Amino acid sequence: MDKIDHTIINRLQQSFPIADRPYLQEAEALGISEGELIQRLQAMLEHKQLSRFGPMYHAERLGGGLSLCAIRVPKEDFERVTAQVNSFAEVAHNYARNHEFSMWFVLATETPERIDSVIEEIEQLTGYRVYNMPKEKEFFVGLRFEL
Repeated sequence: MDKIDHTIINRLQQSFPIADRPYLQEAEALGISEGELIQRLQAMLEHKQLSRFGPMYHAERLGGGLSLCAIRVPKEDFERVTAQVNSFAEVAHNYARNHEFSMWFVLATETPERIDSVIEEIEQLTGYRVYNMPKEKEFFVGLRFEL
């Protein structure tokens, strides 16, 4: 990653325009071409320097469900379970943790009722119990990672 990539990441964490050509608008602000911006974003995704690039939706405001989940997965089975959990379109994020609960992930579903169904499907597929921890209160932190 070079200085332009760092600038792209830092800038696009703040906002992304709603416009007919948002990439062109951002590229002009960055002093590069629209094609270069798109190419750089694609390259960062391909090289796993970015895990995703896209909007963050508030699932609950759209009528959906959202919940944090955890699983106790032994190290020797972690890779298999990770692939299985990540195969669900409803899994928004999946993180390894050095903890008794070694896998943490977020479920985002079309309806709140679908949370329990997806958890049951994951349990059946993986063979491990999923601990569901729905939020009780929401806090806006405004997390950014400055490069």
